[in-house]
Amino acid sequence: MRRINFYTTESGDKPVQDFLDSLEDKQVEKILWVLKLVREFDRVPRQYFQKLINTDDLWEVRATRGGNIFRLIGFFDGNKLIILTNGFQKKTQKTPKKEIALAEKRKKNYLARKENG
Repeated sequence: MRRINFYTTESGDKPVQDFLDSLEDKQVEKILWVLKLVREFDRVPRQYFQKLINTDDLWEVRATRGGNIFRLIGFFDGNKLIILTNGFQKKTQKTPKKEIALAEKRKKNYLARKENG
């Protein structure tokens, strides 16, 4: 079983939690259902969890609810821990470059802080 944590900024903010708090209850329910799949199953269907190509080993959690498409981006810290760095509502076919850049920046920050204790 995997563990899923939300990235925490140096000031204590949790951007993914803030994103989820901005959504409607039914949207959050669907995202949490997908997160449960990611947490509990070794093989998660690609429609819900997929590695992003041409990134620094980032993964995308994918949820759709009522025509709305939601994505959470994160990375593995070891084999069983996933750190989710950011979430957004997807409006285009491709994952926005700014969201990927933000996730990569937060990954570097997380790993640097972890290394420095």
